[in-house]
Amino acid sequence: MKKAIIIAVIVLAVLIVVGSGYYTVAENQYACVFRFSEIVDTVDSAGMHFKIPFVDSVKYYSKATQIYDIPPSEVLTSDKQTMTVDCYILWKISDPQQFYRTLGTSQKAEERLNAITYTAMKIAMGTLAQADIINMNDGAERNEIYEGITTTVDKQAATYGICVEDVKIKQFDLPESNLNAVYSRMISERNQMAEKYTADGNYEASIIRNDVDKQVNIMVSNAQAEAAKLEAEGEAEYMRMLAKAYDSAEKKEFYEFTLALDALKQSLTGDEKTIILDKDSELAKILMG
Repeated sequence: MKKAIIIAVIVLAVLIVVGSGYYTVAENQYACVFRFSEIVDTVDSAGMHFKIPFVDSVKYYSKATQIYDIPPSEVLTSDKQTMTVDCYILWKISDPQQFYRTLGTSQKAEERLNAITYTAMKIAMGTLAQADIINMNDGAERNEIYEGITTTVDKQAATYGICVEDVKIKQFDLPESNLNAVYSRMISERNQMAEKYTADGNYEASIIRNDVDKQVNIMVSNAQAEAAKLEAEGEAEYMRMLAKAYDSAEKKEFYEFTLALDALKQSLTGDEKTIILDKDSELAKILMG
């Protein structure tokens, strides 16, 4: 019985020793192997790995990109305007040994990143006027600002074994005392733009109207000239035909006779049928035979 107990104890001890002699690393992890509080190995490949039982210990760090939402802070622009900046950082551990020696925990890393980012933000915003930051321009123009801040923060964070992938500004806020002044300036700028667009539109409209009036006047003048020409040609043709039709005494006499008949016909169209004629009139001569 005692022998069986001894064997069971030995087997259990072997299992404990074997179980404490290996460790596993996930795809998104770094594993730092410590021996007497000193890092003796760093593993970044996933799978099962071995260590000295009861002597070595393992501490894990994440490989994944982490997001840190920095608390809003105030910065001063080059024109001495105070602004509140709200931003976030995308970062990850690039050197776990350096990270452990300088910081050790993600909480301390975020505290350090907060200070580094605020300093970089303060320097960058100090070179810009408020109008360069708050305007109606394309937001892509501010990417250069973000890239410059990211480069500065990443360079300083590298000493802590950290890689900063991006620094993004979520929002620029103004202190309450500055809001009305900024809004008034923006309204004034928009009104100036609206007035300019209106003036440009009126100018273009006047050009179009003047051109149309000019074309209309030209067309009317041409039409009047053509009408006068046709009228003159018609009068000339009428006179030619008239002269040709009454170029003899007999034709002239017949023409005067027809004119007299037309006049008589016109005078007898009303209710009054009495006419008084001079004896020497052509019409009287016709009626009296």
